[in-house]
Amino acid sequence: MPKITQLLFDCDNTLVLSEELAFEACAELSNEMLAKKNISDRYTGPALMTTFVGQNFRGVVTGLQQKHGFKLSDAEVDDYVNRELGKVIETLEAKAEPCVGVMPILEELGKSKKYGLAVVSSSALSRVQASVKKVGQDKFFPPDHIFSAATSLPVPTTKPDPAIYLHACKVIGKEPGECVAVEDSKSGSLSAVRAGIPTIGYVGSYGGVIKQKEMAEVLKEAGAKVIMDDWNQFDDCLAQIEAM
Repeated sequence: MPKITQLLFDCDNTLVLSEELAFEACAELSNEMLAKKNISDRYTGPALMTTFVGQNFRGVVTGLQQKHGFKLSDAEVDDYVNRELGKVIETLEAKAEPCVGVMPILEELGKSKKYGLAVVSSSALSRVQASVKKVGQDKFFPPDHIFSAATSLPVPTTKPDPAIYLHACKVIGKEPGECVAVEDSKSGSLSAVRAGIPTIGYVGSYGGVIKQKEMAEVLKEAGAKVIMDDWNQFDDCLAQIEAM
């Protein structure tokens, strides 16, 4: 394996506790969408998160259309995506917090300068920027090394498409094998793995030991090399990958 020189972090529920906050806004707009199409099903934030965790809202809208058998025009999709983004950013700027234990790790990495650091997310760039700024993580990541599958690519996409990871590697100037990704979701892990990037699966943001064990198996099946229950295990997990 090539020498690891670059770390690529997912944002939502990996660096920042943001998924639950974001899916509250997603659920409100999703239910509005379903009501306008005379579909009786309704979602809570947690229910929507269980189904679509790791995807951006454009991916959620696509999934809802497929699941419930309705069609939106491109203009309608763009309108919902833009409205959701505004609602989510407002919520994150007020309530977002860092994932438990991540700040000391980022401080250590920032001081050592052994690895380049970047954020690779499905979420819109403005949302990711708002999240990391709110929790004081923006100082660790060069502004041009924050990447969004919804914003940074010529054609918007979402994880598990590997396009955003491949794009990040190209911009940074690294081969996938020189990088390690940290991901908390199946779609995110698949995205990194399909790009050829060794991946640490992080389950610490999931509530309860049973859910964490369940997600650990999901992330392993998605191709994660090692599983991290807590950020205090990061150095050991990274060392395991570097020794492979």
